[in-house]
Amino acid sequence: MIGTFSAGPVGIFSVSQHGYDALLAADHPGTTASPFVALVAAAAVTERIGVGSYVSQAGVREPLLLASDVATLDLVSNGRARLALGAGHTPAEWDMLGAERPDVAGRVRRFQAVAEACRALLAGETVTIVGPEVRTCQARLTTPRPVQHRVPFTFGGGNTAILRWAGAHADVVGLSGLGRTLPDGYMHEVRWNGAGIDRQVDLIEQGASGRVHAPAREAFVQMVEVADDAESTALEIARRLHCDAAEVLASPYAWIGTVEEIRAAMADHERRWGITGYAVREAHLDAVDQVRAHLSQFPERAAIATGRN
Repeated sequence: MIGTFSAGPVGIFSVSQHGYDALLAADHPGTTASPFVALVAAAAVTERIGVGSYVSQAGVREPLLLASDVATLDLVSNGRARLALGAGHTPAEWDMLGAERPDVAGRVRRFQAVAEACRALLAGETVTIVGPEVRTCQARLTTPRPVQHRVPFTFGGGNTAILRWAGAHADVVGLSGLGRTLPDGYMHEVRWNGAGIDRQVDLIEQGASGRVHAPAREAFVQMVEVADDAESTALEIARRLHCDAAEVLASPYAWIGTVEEIRAAMADHERRWGITGYAVREAHLDAVDQVRAHLSQFPERAAIATGRN
């Protein structure tokens, strides 16, 4: 497909059978509010909903500072913080810091180093790393410390190495449906092809092969259209994205049709790809509420929308 989407700035929610499971904030320095400052404010006026970034950019975030932000959020929210981390893609975020944007392999290496360091720091370990991607010296979190024994981590994206690595290390693997970054530095090609998602899920399963419990999987929903004529709606979207309407209807990145058709599609996503959670763009929450209202009428079916509980 050669249609495009921007990854942000957006506000994102994760859907669960009992309502929204998490309030998640985009993390694009310079173009969005600081996610952790905003989430601390949200935590002060909520009691149960999880709070976290979606996703923090490992390429420009230092692990000690990022872990400190997450630990502070966890303390203020009484144990509701979570962290989603990606390798980063937007050249401007490196440019504004006067840093050179690494190639794909370099971004993957830094992502892994930052992820491992953050997890170790949040677990109370002292971390020293001397490497080309990350350098820390006896880094540790003395205070604040997280309330949770283990802060949940979401890793993912579309990169082959990251998906396999996420299968081995993530609590949740996020499938974005976003492909190559286009020359403007913000927009992406979309990757909604079912066979392509099959390959991505296979990579996750390869990474998770030695684990007792495989990570949960969630999809980043780019659009929601509650409509009586799903085929016509999908055809119009397919024209914009230069793809096949059948792929749009089958994709976990778009909810299209009546609420019953969307429910059935979600069940298909779980059977085929093991997707049991969804992060949804803020602009589509009214439409998502219609789907949730329908699911609540069928408790035995509601688990298809379960996020991270």
